[in-house]
Amino acid sequence: MITALALAAALAAPGGTPLAPDTATSRTVVDGIPVIVRRVSANDVVTANVYLVGGLRQMTNDNAGIEPFLLDVSERGTRHYNRNRLRQTMARLGTAIVVDPSADWTALGVRATAGTFDSTWAVMADRLMYPTIDSADVELIREQYRSAVRQRGDSPDALVEYLADSATYAGTAYGRPLSGTDHSIASITRAQLRTYEQAQMVRSRLLVVVVGNVVPSRVEQLVHATLGRLPAGTYHWTIPQASPRAQSVLVARQRELPTNYILGYYQGPPASSKDYQALRVAAAALSGQFFEEIRSRRNLSYAVNAPFVDRALSAGGLYVTTVAPDSVLQIMRHELSALQSNLVDPSALGRLVQQFITEYFLDNETNADQANLLVRAELYRGDFRDADRFVDELRKVTPSDIQRVARMYMKHVAFAYAGDTTRVSRGVVDEF
Repeated sequence: MITALALAAALAAPGGTPLAPDTATSRTVVDGIPVIVRRVSANDVVTANVYLVGGLRQMTNDNAGIEPFLLDVSERGTRHYNRNRLRQTMARLGTAIVVDPSADWTALGVRATAGTFDSTWAVMADRLMYPTIDSADVELIREQYRSAVRQRGDSPDALVEYLADSATYAGTAYGRPLSGTDHSIASITRAQLRTYEQAQMVRSRLLVVVVGNVVPSRVEQLVHATLGRLPAGTYHWTIPQASPRAQSVLVARQRELPTNYILGYYQGPPASSKDYQALRVAAAALSGQFFEEIRSRRNLSYAVNAPFVDRALSAGGLYVTTVAPDSVLQIMRHELSALQSNLVDPSALGRLVQQFITEYFLDNETNADQANLLVRAELYRGDFRDADRFVDELRKVTPSDIQRVARMYMKHVAFAYAGDTTRVSRGVVDEF
């Protein structure tokens, strides 16, 4: 059996208590826009996120990055707030409007207090509905984005993440970088931004989640008076489909670095699957085994883990920085085989699950975290209340579940490598 010591390396501290039924959260539909409000009176902070659902699937390879690009351009001025008035208004309010792109949505979010929420919402809504899209502003944002794309190649971690995603989901939307490519950003024009804005800023793509000290009726009034005026559109959210891969892949980039960076992804189940939480726990168990064997026992790495990618179509990963890549990959293969062949210790599994419960409560500490938990439950599972079923689902994961999902999903890994390419062998990669 996998030892309790190996699993313990993945743990922080036990703790947590079952969640009480959520009576503070409500869901309504305003002008076709789902609106979820969680009333939190413990503080005066209000987080309001308008999610443009679809994320990377709304873009193409030729215009990748266009949606956050458009929303960042809108910070430079709108129909009712020219550049100076917008800046003065935000400075006076002392609030923030954030653009947060992800694989499954792009969020335009308000960070305010109960007293400044309405005024900040007005600016945010104008940015979404009536951006000016001035030519000079487009060029300014373009240079900022192109600079960010170039810096991606300067960071080994950012580079292997980009390469691993591209290899894992080649030919699909998830294979596109959130911030675009040098080609896509260079080719985006003012006319394309205006066309995209008219086609994509529609009510059917919107989902509003508000967490804070505000009553639902007030949020509904604000949505109706602003976003409710947008065109209806015909968008319909679906869980993306996997594109199975038959073998492991290696994408390597030569870099002069003090250590070598390796990140590999394997495709997981959709978030609607009963295997989703089991694979999450299995990834943590594997991470603990990696830590014990590669870092603690052999001192071959300072950074090693097995990440779980939480999105509509999940993925799991193998990550390490090391001066001995072939040796470490062979150890990873051995530990992965052990997880697939043996049952984890039930008592160690119980402690690991308790860690996830602890992290669940920690993730709920901020209003912004709560908003994202709610939107994931609503989109991925079809019901925002599933956010509070997370604890029960984790507790139901068994050692046999972990073995089963490890066998089913932890294979055909797409590896990205940055460093001395002479130190890594394709034959070792092919064993995964």
